[in-house]
Amino acid sequence: MPLSKRIFDLTFALIALIILSPVLILTAIFVRIFIGSPILFTQQRPGYKGRPFHIYKFRSMTNRFARDGSLLPDAERLTRFGRILRSLSLDELPELFNILRGEMSFVGPRPLLMDYLPLYSPEQMRRHDVMPGLTGWAQVNGRNAIDWPSRFRMDVWYVDNWSFWLDIRIIFMTVSKVVLREGVNQAGQSTVEYFKGEQ
Repeated sequence: MPLSKRIFDLTFALIALIILSPVLILTAIFVRIFIGSPILFTQQRPGYKGRPFHIYKFRSMTNRFARDGSLLPDAERLTRFGRILRSLSLDELPELFNILRGEMSFVGPRPLLMDYLPLYSPEQMRRHDVMPGLTGWAQVNGRNAIDWPSRFRMDVWYVDNWSFWLDIRIIFMTVSKVVLREGVNQAGQSTVEYFKGEQ
């Protein structure tokens, strides 16, 4: 990672945590009330060069189980409050701590599931040649509403065209997308469709 990008990430993650601390505290309280404990959702995700790290998010789903003991589908466990959190991207705020730890950047391809790593083509795998981001080029050009091939093409485009000013542009575009709540879900989906590899 370029030093300028790391300095930017570290500086503004600290500033964001200070400014947004009331929002973080209130969100944590509401998650505890409406969803329960634990407040944070943690999951292993692939970072730079595919190396795993644990991502932090506010919980937006319950832990409801089916009669056979298996977890219910995501769409059934996603609560009304959880939908609000996701539409406003408040569930992503704890990732500021991942940025401080040097596991993520403000801007980069979103860290997806470890299960996807064997399914990527060599070209798609190039999305891991930079640090994963809180937001990214794909997020401001459709977010979760675009299909997987388009998303991966945008991720690789970002890798090949990174600049400090591109990051600034993406951050400003992100604010607009969050305010307008654009591209929260794919059509007909409550959550993002599972990636099954190239068809």
